[in-house]
Amino acid sequence: MSPIALSSAILAFTIFKKHPLMYVSDLFAQQHVLVTGGGSGIGQAIARQFLQLGATVFIASRKPERLEKALPELSVLGPVHALATDIREPEQVEQLADFIAQRGNGRLDILVNNAGGQFPSPAEDITPKGWQAVINTNLNGTWLVTQTMARRFFLPQQQGNIINIVVNNYRGFAGMSHTAAARAGVMNLSQSLAVEWARRGLRINCIAPGIIRSSGLDNYPPELLEGIEATIPMRRLGTMDEVAALVMYMASPAAAYMTGETVYLDGGARLWGDIWKYE
Repeated sequence: MSPIALSSAILAFTIFKKHPLMYVSDLFAQQHVLVTGGGSGIGQAIARQFLQLGATVFIASRKPERLEKALPELSVLGPVHALATDIREPEQVEQLADFIAQRGNGRLDILVNNAGGQFPSPAEDITPKGWQAVINTNLNGTWLVTQTMARRFFLPQQQGNIINIVVNNYRGFAGMSHTAAARAGVMNLSQSLAVEWARRGLRINCIAPGIIRSSGLDNYPPELLEGIEATIPMRRLGTMDEVAALVMYMASPAAAYMTGETVYLDGGARLWGDIWKYE
């Protein structure tokens, strides 16, 4: 074995030991998966677990440097392709579909709409530009990717599985009204599409994570996160791999009778306590 191959094997083994799986290793063999926002954080964890379970994975991110950083780690686990894509731009989403068609033999089986972004702000301080930025990414971008991939792949195939990553807005989301509105739109959109497309072989579900220990927390001021574990009944933050594990379940045949659902993964936070400190 060459030094490069040995190094790759060691890296793959290390990743597997750190992130053990609960499913057989070929669960998603011969399946093609798209993960938006797959270059970092939760999206990268989702891509990693799909690769470990035998899938061919496509990742997209608005920032090329994130894809360049993620590819060396992911590529040792299986076939992975990356394309920089702004999901707010219809032309770029169409180019992403072309990219998948060319490298995936014209097929896509699973879409994980994970790309998104937001920032904490009192409602009265959100500018029109800030509001539009969050709505365009989290709601409009999710819709563009969903419709494009459905038209190109899922509806002609009469088969597809869409999983939307949203947020825990179960009781509203004070201090984050822009993303609460956008994600609520995605959740209802998912319910509507689940009914409309059920007879055409598609399933659409949502996962609503609570506070997850990920790179996304870097966008929030430290004082906002101070003591936040105390607001969660389980007294800890969730992990990226716990979110990814739930995605694997929803994407698997074990969830074949599930559609139009939103599953909260938040340590019970939606049921008790105030998540954010605000006056």
